[in-house]
Amino acid sequence: MKIRYFDNAATTRVKKEVLEEMLPYFTENYGNPSSLYSIGRISKKAIEEARKKVANLINATPNEIYFTGCGSESDNTIIKGIAYSYQKKGRHIITSQIEHPAVLHTCQMLERKGFEVTYLKVDKEGRIDIDELRNSIRNDTILISIMFANNEIGTIQPIEMISKIAKMYNIVFHTDAVQACGNVPIDVKRMGIDSLSLSGHKLYAPKGIGVLYVRNGIEFEKFMDGGHQEKNKRAGTENVAGIIGLGKACELANHNLEEHMRHLTELRDYFIQQVQEKIEGAMLNGGIENRLPGNANIAFPFVDGEALLLNLDAKGICASSGSACTSGSTAPSHVLSSIGKSDELARSSLRFTFGEENTKEDIDFLVENLCEIIKKLKSN
Repeated sequence: MKIRYFDNAATTRVKKEVLEEMLPYFTENYGNPSSLYSIGRISKKAIEEARKKVANLINATPNEIYFTGCGSESDNTIIKGIAYSYQKKGRHIITSQIEHPAVLHTCQMLERKGFEVTYLKVDKEGRIDIDELRNSIRNDTILISIMFANNEIGTIQPIEMISKIAKMYNIVFHTDAVQACGNVPIDVKRMGIDSLSLSGHKLYAPKGIGVLYVRNGIEFEKFMDGGHQEKNKRAGTENVAGIIGLGKACELANHNLEEHMRHLTELRDYFIQQVQEKIEGAMLNGGIENRLPGNANIAFPFVDGEALLLNLDAKGICASSGSACTSGSTAPSHVLSSIGKSDELARSSLRFTFGEENTKEDIDFLVENLCEIIKKLKSN
């Protein structure tokens, strides 16, 4: 049975070009980058070349790029690192209600340590209110962490407006851009972003490699003690092959971004149109404007989302009911609840996220099976 994959927000396949770039660092150039002999120096040089490629994708400088194990580690590192470094100035942090668990749970942990956190509400499309952000700022606010684009409903936040406000009050601004990097243009200099998290497996690189960008001049406490790696900010022998793969994936994303966005936007809009025309009551969660090009989160009223997922899986169709990082939870999506969806609607919603290999024929197959399965489920 052919697998049709519509869950690229959860993870992406590793591109052939990426894998080919990685392979020599498993078998030939396997030296430890901290070693002085030749195969160690080869690994070290390759890491620095990859660092440049990552920096180019977001218009950073290479010495502002730190390699981590994943996006969650990057979020943890900077939020805790800023909190502990700036706590003499203040202990107040601002974030939003719809952040990834890596941000929300880190903030909740800091609250238990005596920090105070303001969780901004969002509107029905998932966007924060800039006036609420401005009014939430206090003399002791040290960090604003607002995600670039939401992992469930694809909402893109007004990043440049947020950064301007943060700079006005001399507050560090971090954005979780795990879903955005490689899918929309990001320029950390033009947008005024102080820190950014990204993850390799969301843009056709392998799992187990992430990046933390931190603007030069911003101090943060290191997350992991041990060796001197990553400018003494992230101890541990580097994941050389993963770093090389991420560098190649960022290079490809940089070269193909315009075409990538066009293709995914066409698929997304075609899918939404077909679903709304052919499935009675189906509704888009979040707005169509300010949305990631490949994201469509749809509510199917009076249909159990889990049953729908299982029936789709039986047809070789992969989708999801929300963030892969909350898949073990029985509670309705905190993102859908925050945009005003009832528990019933939240549990009847599925997320479809498209990738480069998807075609219109795939969408037709998906919609056809959705129609048949939903009709069957409603008749039971």
